[in-house]
Amino acid sequence: MDVRPFDALLLVSFGGPEHPDDVLPFLENVTAGRGIPRERLEQVGEHYFRFGGKSPINELNRELIDAITKDFAEHDIDLPVYWGNRNWGPYLRDTMRQMENDGITNAAYFVTSAYSSYSGCRQYREDLFDAQSGFDVQLTRLRLYFNHPGFVTPFVEATAAALAEAPTGTHVVFVTHSVPEAMDAASGGPGQHAYRRQHDEVASLVALGAGAGSRWSIAFCSRSGSPHTRWLEPDINDHLQALAEEGIASVVVVPIGFVSDHMEVIYDLDTEASATAKKLGLRYDRVDTPGEHPAFVAMVRDLVLERAAVERGDQPDPATVGGHPPNPYVCATDCCVNLRSPLPTVS
Repeated sequence: MDVRPFDALLLVSFGGPEHPDDVLPFLENVTAGRGIPRERLEQVGEHYFRFGGKSPINELNRELIDAITKDFAEHDIDLPVYWGNRNWGPYLRDTMRQMENDGITNAAYFVTSAYSSYSGCRQYREDLFDAQSGFDVQLTRLRLYFNHPGFVTPFVEATAAALAEAPTGTHVVFVTHSVPEAMDAASGGPGQHAYRRQHDEVASLVALGAGAGSRWSIAFCSRSGSPHTRWLEPDINDHLQALAEEGIASVVVVPIGFVSDHMEVIYDLDTEASATAKKLGLRYDRVDTPGEHPAFVAMVRDLVLERAAVERGDQPDPATVGGHPPNPYVCATDCCVNLRSPLPTVS
């Protein structure tokens, strides 16, 4: 298959600690410049220490890369797959150096974040700008994929399977990472609230496809930062309390904000929210994230071929589901702006 002009794919992710000694340095990287007290970092670090001082995200990325590499080979795509993280090794700048040493000149990049927001898109592009500096490697972003069938289908299948085993009247709770209200408002452009609107779209698509009817809602997890800053609500634990008070006895939790089972999933949902549900007497079932689902892996291939066609001047037919158009290939300058200070970005 024709992937010109690209000669590599770069998978860009958040990163996570792999040993107990990594935890606090990793959290310092994540919160650099935000004035977070060390005591707070130590509290968050306990989430990782419960799991041996290791986040699952790096291992999950390795598994995804292996699956993508295999899929490329099966479809006659000769494209090496590289990997770089924002906050822990392999760091993006080290990966850029490796790519240049390997003779790579024009790489497409795929971010393990499906939705429009500063933290989920623009911040990655800021870090890529810094990482790219001094290296002669062009970077081209694959479009965000919240409404690509390869992202939505795994959630539909998992949710339908969970509901088939659940009692009548089970309520579906879609969960994503909370962000500050101001960040949501700026996502997609000033006043666009793309982050919330895109999640609403995916939740409605999954609910419809899985047969949930009107028995669903959206909640948020992983709030952090100053208590004086307004973040998207309700928190998943507060929401479970409210559902129990309404007489709901069973919930299926669907982590639509996440592509794999990393720390926000295994701690915030599998540990904390699960304990809240148990305390409330709620039946609680959390469904799988896309991970290495064949549809998700095939989506990466589809996005590469689509963007390669665009770069060659062709007009591909982007795969989408629902009422939203495909996400733009190139972000507008006022899309998902950095509310603290403007910084240069790639793409």
